Amino acid sequence: MTRMFSIVRETWNPVSGCPHQCKYCFARRLAETRLRNTRRYRDGFITRLNEEEFRKRFKGGVVFVSDMGDLFAHTVKDEWISRVIDHISRFPDTFFLFLTKNPSRYREFLPKFPSNAILGATIETDDDTLYRRENISNAPLPSLRYEAMRELRWPKKFVSVEPILDFHLDTFTEWIRDIDPFMVYVGYDNYNNKLPEPPLAKTRKLIDRLAEFTFVAKKTMRPAWYELEKTQTRLTEVVQ
Repeated sequence: MTRMFSIVRETWNPVSGCPHQCKYCFARRLAETRLRNTRRYRDGFITRLNEEEFRKRFKGGVVFVSDMGDLFAHTVKDEWISRVIDHISRFPDTFFLFLTKNPSRYREFLPKFPSNAILGATIETDDDTLYRRENISNAPLPSLRYEAMRELRWPKKFVSVEPILDFHLDTFTEWIRDIDPFMVYVGYDNYNNKLPEPPLAKTRKLIDRLAEFTFVAKKTMRPAWYELEKTQTRLTEVVQ
């Protein structure tokens, strides 16, 4: 899953599992299918500490922490997070990328984070109403994540808008500007979940606006699934 972020050299999962139940989660799907008979996931995608991971050593580059879970979910014990932070502090030449849908917990550990920590949040949209209506996730609402990241005082912040959901262009742009991230990832769903996506042209407008004040890394860029279906319907009609 290192493909999730192009700058990532490797992943490290000292804590795995997640309670958010995101409808598009590839990690949960993987844990409950292909990996379901492995020791780590035989009880499902529950939050667990993986003791053996603390023997890991790192030699530079960027490491994505807990790509198979959410290290800052409410089910993760404080002492587990502290152990992870203590471990990464031993490798100052390596950057450690954290990504969560519960960024309000970052503040609890801010005095402990070393300077090689990159603190990120997934914010797929600015539309809480859409998020609730479509039952996207049990995670804190996007507006709460935005507020937590806006208030977070840390020099290396980033935002992941993936998978992107429909949004209000002006509001979403200002949210991300307020957060002041050094990087934003933007991309569409990769797993045919038929999410409430924005049209591709609208996403491109967002990217253009974000590029005025931060670096934007584009992930999967494609027409929304309903745009593709309309195109296929038209082609079928022409052929017939």
